[in-house]
Amino acid sequence: MSPPAHSAMPVSIVQLAAGTPWWIYAIVITALALHIGGGLVAIVSGYGALGVRKGGASHLRLGRFFVVAMLIMAAMGTTLSIPIRQPGNIGGGLLAAYLVATGWLTIKRAPNAPAGELERAATALPFIVSALFLIWGVQASNHGGALYGYGSSLYYSFALIAGLFVLIDVRALWRGGMSRVQQISRHLWRMCVGLFFATGSFFLGQQKVMPKFIHGSPVLWILALAPLGFMIFWLIQVRLGRKRGQQIPTTPEGLITARALP
Repeated sequence: MSPPAHSAMPVSIVQLAAGTPWWIYAIVITALALHIGGGLVAIVSGYGALGVRKGGASHLRLGRFFVVAMLIMAAMGTTLSIPIRQPGNIGGGLLAAYLVATGWLTIKRAPNAPAGELERAATALPFIVSALFLIWGVQASNHGGALYGYGSSLYYSFALIAGLFVLIDVRALWRGGMSRVQQISRHLWRMCVGLFFATGSFFLGQQKVMPKFIHGSPVLWILALAPLGFMIFWLIQVRLGRKRGQQIPTTPEGLITARALP
């Protein structure tokens, strides 16, 4: 059993063995830069998209930055975490990428249209994550309650969360097309939960790279959990708009217009 990695990053330069070729150092440094840079851009653009008028030009532009940055951050974090066996980062990276990608694809679809091939294929990702973490959880339970230095509860938690995403996707595929309100709700919660993966990882998981006076500050908890608060607020707005009979128009791209939400 390999010892757990305790670096704040998915991998660090000090974890490379002495005599490692220079080009491996270059790859790791580049990947770390993309991971950190992507995460920072995702947090800034994600909060920006939440703060501007929904469906407007600024919202769409910031949303594109957010999706690309999240995918880069997740891809680099997952790739760097595999060789040093950090299952939390592997599961978090894969699920964050899945949420953001499917959230974007959902809102691009025309109302009541069936899911596209990419959306259908994306359902396989949380299924794989759930199965993988379930296997790891069983292995951990059979080896004193830990595997790669992490308790079985972490593995079972990721297996449960990913399995829940699978059930939600299967239900959506079985139901067929979605109304515009359903699409917007799906888009909102997936983007906000994806943003929470980034804010929680940074503001709560990377405090040792911050000044000591802010460690454990309630401000960090607020910044980390804010995406979930925004998610609840906007989901309520969407539901209230539907109850009031408010029409939710779409743009030619299938995106929300500036009149769709308050």
